[in-house]
Amino acid sequence: MSSENNTTDLRERRGRRVLLVDDDVPVRHLLRNLLEKFAFTVSEAGDGVEALEHLSDGGGDIVLSGVSMPNMDGLDLLRAIRDRKLPVHVIMMSPFDDIDTAIEAMKLGAGDYVCKPVREDEVLLKVTTACERLRLEEEEARLKAENARLKEGMAGIEIPGGIIGQSLKMRRVFRTIQKVAPYKSTVLILGESGTGKELIARALHDESTRSQGSWVPINCGAIPEHLIESELFGHAKGAFTDAQRDRGGLIEEAHGGTLFLDEIGDLPVSMQVKLLRFLQEGEIRRVGESQGRQVDVRVVAATSRDVPAMVQAGTFREDLYYRLNVVTIKVPPLRQRRDDIPELVHHFLREYGERMGSPSVTVSKQAMQVLYDYHWPGNIRELENAMERALVLADHNVIDLEDLPDRVTGMASMPHVSLFGDDLSIKKATQMIEQDLIRRSLAKTSGNRTQAARLLEISHRALLYKIKEYEIR
Repeated sequence: MSSENNTTDLRERRGRRVLLVDDDVPVRHLLRNLLEKFAFTVSEAGDGVEALEHLSDGGGDIVLSGVSMPNMDGLDLLRAIRDRKLPVHVIMMSPFDDIDTAIEAMKLGAGDYVCKPVREDEVLLKVTTACERLRLEEEEARLKAENARLKEGMAGIEIPGGIIGQSLKMRRVFRTIQKVAPYKSTVLILGESGTGKELIARALHDESTRSQGSWVPINCGAIPEHLIESELFGHAKGAFTDAQRDRGGLIEEAHGGTLFLDEIGDLPVSMQVKLLRFLQEGEIRRVGESQGRQVDVRVVAATSRDVPAMVQAGTFREDLYYRLNVVTIKVPPLRQRRDDIPELVHHFLREYGERMGSPSVTVSKQAMQVLYDYHWPGNIRELENAMERALVLADHNVIDLEDLPDRVTGMASMPHVSLFGDDLSIKKATQMIEQDLIRRSLAKTSGNRTQAARLLEISHRALLYKIKEYEIR
């Protein structure tokens, strides 16, 4: 074993309290010398009654107990520890030829057992293993407490109108919206296609002091390059062949309100310079005019593209990126906010059900599980389309597996590496597969994380870390 591992084990053992419970004084003496040599803090009790008094005063993390003792034997001690819910790990010392007692002890809550006469190496291994279990339980408790504090910190956050979501990631987005909305600062919204970036932008407008002003959305990738300057900035009469009259652009239309530049990554480089000048000076100049006009507009931009990579490639101006990126809101993909899927499903069923005259349609348990497990490369937009399709095809008031698209039912239990669109990141693909396998292992073990870790062939500690990282519940 390396010196680094030895140091780690020593830190782990130091301060751990072991209570030796046995009426055999020489056995207790032997075990005390062994455990103290390896940095454990050791105390002793001659029977179960004395042990309970000691534990009631908080005097033990690990109990190493014999079976046959006066006043209260080892099994009765186990029952008392279980009934009082004392936070200790119990290792029973069972006679070599009495396996039935060892099994009974395990049923009563013992974490492990060793056979008498005891072997020092076996005792040390069992106690050290109990230390590791204690540490993992404490880490899990810490993570739960941290998660609870995060949720408590999110309490009272209002959900902007039109947005569905109660997950922690979405509540962080809502908190950012509440903080940023009152100011004129430019906001850049990042997220995959179909995640609801426009809803976030609209929420910023609705929650701001400009909510009574104009809301002007424009898709930068949907306007031909030769028309986009005129669309944004307007034009004077005669500025070009079809300019039959003076016309204000969309920026002027948004005066006093909010201009939403969707898919800003598709904005031609030639227009990026003009947009940057407007953002810096608050002034626009119509095509064909020499005089500028002051405009009061709050700009919110969004894109599904990797803008820093575009800056590196020279297809997006760095100065414009930093001017847009005053505040960034990252909208999580649906696969990272799975807890919102049932609510989204019911929302879309109500919305389309009312239009189609089927307002009371529900989803079977099996179908909902498949919807939850599917990776949703098209995000909320794909889920919405799937629900509309299911309502059209369903023969009854309950949507079942046969009503869902084949891509959903056929891929629900497989890694979704082929579904990531144009993203070739091995790192992202690995993370997605990890999340899928962890969820499936937890489902298979009914949430038992220890068994799930064995199925995944990783340590319990590693599993707890990944559950926290991916916010799996």
